[in-house]
Amino acid sequence: MTLPSAHHTTRSAPPARLARTISPALAAALLLLVAWAAALCLGAVSAAAQPPDEPGAVVLMYHRFGEDAYPSTSIRLAQFEAHLAELRKPRYTVLPVPEILAALREGRPLPQRTIGITIDDAYASVYHQAWPRLRTAGFPFTLFVSTEPVHQGYRDMLSWEQLREMVRGGGVTIGNHTVSHLHMPDHDAARNRRELEEASRRIAAELGTAPTLFAYPFGEASLRVMETVAAAGFTTAFGQHSGVLRPGGNPLYLPRFALNEHYGEMSRFRLVANALPLPVTEQTPRDPLVAPGDNPPRLSFTVAEGVTGLERLDCYVSGQGRMELKREGARRFTGRPARPFSPGRTRINCTAPGPDGRWRWLGMQFYVQAG
Repeated sequence: MTLPSAHHTTRSAPPARLARTISPALAAALLLLVAWAAALCLGAVSAAAQPPDEPGAVVLMYHRFGEDAYPSTSIRLAQFEAHLAELRKPRYTVLPVPEILAALREGRPLPQRTIGITIDDAYASVYHQAWPRLRTAGFPFTLFVSTEPVHQGYRDMLSWEQLREMVRGGGVTIGNHTVSHLHMPDHDAARNRRELEEASRRIAAELGTAPTLFAYPFGEASLRVMETVAAAGFTTAFGQHSGVLRPGGNPLYLPRFALNEHYGEMSRFRLVANALPLPVTEQTPRDPLVAPGDNPPRLSFTVAEGVTGLERLDCYVSGQGRMELKREGARRFTGRPARPFSPGRTRINCTAPGPDGRWRWLGMQFYVQAG
């Protein structure tokens, strides 16, 4: 049996090969990433002696709350309250996202079914609807803020004073989401760097602390954009592709499960909240930006030792359905979508059954530039 909703994802309203010479700032950022990669490898080694479903954490992503006019980015309040009630059950442990990331970076174990909560874009309903409910539940969360809509005082956005109140209340981490919520792969490094730096300066000026976490607007990235994010001093960045945080994952393009009115029912929520990582190596393509001569891209990966159920591994392409996979040897899989991707975002989700009725997830998001 394949996982019925494995290919469902939501869409939000928003390192290429290094040059032979790099700037001191970029060199320092890359040294940080090398150090983290070494720590992640050590964490993976220590995790190898544990059952394969031990390390990892699910990170959830929301945008709007109770804003029924925006079903693709909003969650109904009844749905959200049901999510929080589920997460209050003893089987789950909701932790601050920075704490989860520190544990993975340092190779420390996390509790089974560890959950992190993130919210993008800083809509006003976060303050009026989500924050009171999260505070009552005792659940911390990270809010990724695009600074221009907030600073301009747009009607449906949070104000800086509301953000200050939330931060003072505790349990709220603020992350960088650029100034203008731009499509980063469509812009050069200078524009992207300026957006990152200006957003960090504004957040520091208004809230007292510069953010250390970043989320790509629309989840859109490329290896060159990741390089720019690293050069700006970020060692962690989130996309919008489904999957589970795990030791050995790319810290500059971490997965999250997107939730909205259409994909927020309890059956799907329990699936994602109980998801396990599908650890792979030798994954190609490495760049989420689809090259003009390689559309659709050829997909390949090797599943880690110890993962079972591979005879039921399936991959789904958004808008196309199930993708035919070819098994090469015991753990190597290759495939190619049937049709080229349209301009914009396309996601591929691969799932395999895990222990205790849970499912393993590997998500990818690709971006095709218009024209």
